[in-house]
Amino acid sequence: MAPLRSYVSGQWHTPDDEGAPLHDAVTGEEIARISSAGVDMAAALAYGREKGAELREMTFHERAALLKVLASYLMEHRDELYALSHRTGATKGDNKFDIDGGIGTLFGYSSKGRRELPNDTVYVDGNVEPLGKGGTFLAQHICTPLRGVAVQINAFNFPVWGPMEKFAPAFIAGVPSLVKPASQTAYLTVKLIELIIESGILPEGSLQLVAGSAGDLLDHLIEQDLVSFTGSASTAQRLRTHENIVRRSVRFNAEADSLNCSILGPDVTPGTPEFDLFVKQLVTEMTVKAGQKCTAIRRAFVPTALLDDVAQAASERLAKIQVGNPANPDVRMGALASLEQREEVRRSLKALLEAGRVVFGDPDQVSVVDADAERGAFISPVLLVAEDSSQAQPHEVEAFGPVSTLMPYRDTQHVIELAARGHGSLAGSVVTADTAFARDVVIGVAPWHGRLLVTDNENAKENTGHGSPLPALVHGGPGRAGGGEEMGGVRGVLHHMQRTAVQGSPRVLSAVTNRWVPGTERTEGEHPFRKHLEDLRLGDTVVAGPREVTMADIEHFAEFTGDTFYAHMDEEAAAANPFFGGRVAHGYLVVSFAAGLFVQPDPGPVLANYGLENLRFLTPTFPGDSLTVTLTAKQITPRNDQDYGEVRWDADVTNQKGESVAKYDVLTLVAKREKSS
Repeated sequence: MAPLRSYVSGQWHTPDDEGAPLHDAVTGEEIARISSAGVDMAAALAYGREKGAELREMTFHERAALLKVLASYLMEHRDELYALSHRTGATKGDNKFDIDGGIGTLFGYSSKGRRELPNDTVYVDGNVEPLGKGGTFLAQHICTPLRGVAVQINAFNFPVWGPMEKFAPAFIAGVPSLVKPASQTAYLTVKLIELIIESGILPEGSLQLVAGSAGDLLDHLIEQDLVSFTGSASTAQRLRTHENIVRRSVRFNAEADSLNCSILGPDVTPGTPEFDLFVKQLVTEMTVKAGQKCTAIRRAFVPTALLDDVAQAASERLAKIQVGNPANPDVRMGALASLEQREEVRRSLKALLEAGRVVFGDPDQVSVVDADAERGAFISPVLLVAEDSSQAQPHEVEAFGPVSTLMPYRDTQHVIELAARGHGSLAGSVVTADTAFARDVVIGVAPWHGRLLVTDNENAKENTGHGSPLPALVHGGPGRAGGGEEMGGVRGVLHHMQRTAVQGSPRVLSAVTNRWVPGTERTEGEHPFRKHLEDLRLGDTVVAGPREVTMADIEHFAEFTGDTFYAHMDEEAAAANPFFGGRVAHGYLVVSFAAGLFVQPDPGPVLANYGLENLRFLTPTFPGDSLTVTLTAKQITPRNDQDYGEVRWDADVTNQKGESVAKYDVLTLVAKREKSS
């Protein structure tokens, strides 16, 4: 049997020994062997750091564009992954979470990179901080990519989604990845990486793979590297305290298995939509991926009076689940990842049975479709009831398979206390139509959870379910769940970057951030609205005005818009207002007049004004005041795949005294020059 290959230092590596056998989760037959013997871990890390320079030189938008191309390529080849995934015990439905979910994460981060990050290599974090009274000494936080390698150690349960949800934000950040999959299902991850490498889409060195033991990999990490781990809490603890990781302060992020809970609200009764939603969600979380999800529901809390009703309804639904060969379209639940994993689940069940009783399933036998129940790693879904929810076992022992325990609670405070006994979870859910109960529970359990889903009949058709991590949302949790965060949109990107406070003059900060900072020189001349995107420069400015604001203007604007607020129309009432002391112009009249002053009316490169941001009215405008607007090119963002780009303008509207009346950003789309044929 051919051993799985690693991809390190720009080439495929065949192990120096025969490796350990890997078995088909369904049939038990040997399908591959695995070993990392002969892999030079130090050289692989050094290669990634060296080649990472090419990745760092690309902008966020350029990386995002490649990620989209890669996702589309994998979509075209996902049938190859589907076929192999069945051998891990995954059904067609499971593949939607793992394979489709992994590809979807690439698409998600591609979109985030293009829409929420600049077309630049530096991320500007927050606003400019003034440090001196004269405006010549400022500070700005920036984020730049680490100069190391993101080492990603993954669990066996999601061999595609697991590596992709770590790789995507690292790639957008400009940090190369080294993927180390769990052995049981590594053959699927290897196939995934083979497809990616064969595509030639990514810059060389962006992605490496170690199949087999990590060996001395962690010994060679440096301060610029980082480790993202998914797996058991005990393994996370061992890796987190590795001597080299501690000594070099290597960033370490852990996402560990946790005793996630779902809570049925006291307002719910049998026959209501929320009751059915709770039961359906519980059964889904027990059976998708055969319960081998770090987000699966392990503890289901229900009001004491409903314990038997929920147990019966869930048992009836579980009885309809066919277990067996995941390639069979009639099968709803496949096998566990390995026979060893089945034995581990059975051992954990023995501990759970000390505090509860089985109401559905038999951990020692199961009827299967189109398979051999003993040769494959099959197990029945098992639903337990622990009528005394104060007992320790359900809050401390996790059976990482299709196992969940129903427990009663008395009131809101009681269920909050029970949820906290899991000592930290990745995900929790609340099923209720009572918004007051939902608020109390969410606020009460949030410190112990990384993500909370509140489900009711209103969002039932659209919500993605208790156990579905999404690219835009953080995935991680406190305490037992590992204490880390992954994904979360741009948050996951910034995890791979160093935040640095840069202090200097406005001119220096403008140069560093590629954004015009107030206090930096402005350039007046040709109206900037007459310039194509390539010709615009930061600091290009138009100063327009003055324009006097009359009482007739104010009254016409009020009549025309319908905004007859008393501060604009009632002299006596306005005079009594301590903020004004008399009638004032509408804020939006000021903005409208400013636009009329700075606009260049003839057709030109400016295609559209698509919004204002950060608008603040700073000083009232009274009848007789004269307005002048200064509009300055603040940020220029080309769109690589379009014939236009985005320009952010700093707008400062002042009165005849030089006081700022309004400040805001104007957002426009500006055409590039037409390419000569």
